[in-house]
Amino acid sequence: MTMGDRIHILRKDNGLTLEDIGRAAGVAKSTVRKWESGSITSIRTDKVQKVAAALGTTLEYLLNGVEDSGALYKNMEPLPQTRPVPVIGNIACGTPIFAEENVEGYAELDIRVKADFALRCYGDSMINAHIFDGDLVFIRKQPDVENGEIAAIVIDGEATLKRVYKYPNRIELRPENPLFPVMQYEDAELDTIRIIGKAVSFLGQVR
Repeated sequence: MTMGDRIHILRKDNGLTLEDIGRAAGVAKSTVRKWESGSITSIRTDKVQKVAAALGTTLEYLLNGVEDSGALYKNMEPLPQTRPVPVIGNIACGTPIFAEENVEGYAELDIRVKADFALRCYGDSMINAHIFDGDLVFIRKQPDVENGEIAAIVIDGEATLKRVYKYPNRIELRPENPLFPVMQYEDAELDTIRIIGKAVSFLGQVR
């Protein structure tokens, strides 16, 4: 019995249509029909995983027809696909964010998270936002943020994370720790700071 046969039989047993399986796998119903008929035999593993979940079976069963070890998959979830994003250190004045001298390494990020780079946090100024010394915070590059959002801001060539609050002719950068002062910039001082992105995710260290 082929994988296409197993998909067809389980789909019928579960009262599902070609459209149902296609929707679960993110493909057209004509593609599912080709899987079942054997016209297409090479299917991406992530697609097979989604089909297996829709059919209430395991990846191993669809691929190999093996049922007795299916329990191995019931307590497990596949790891997400990831991509590398640059980890930025101190930002040299006058150089682009991604200049070689600013990049200290790369970190793997879930492809579902839309971020352009990461900053490694130092100190305790954001602990009430659950961001601790040594954590990585992933940043989506943008020149502005909404009031109250956590942003990456460059001040005198170094990047910092703070909550941003904007007022006419004034901006406040607030830490998430009452032991640290609020940083305020007014009028001409606004030219000395630059918002480079919005914090969208973080990766804490194992503690």
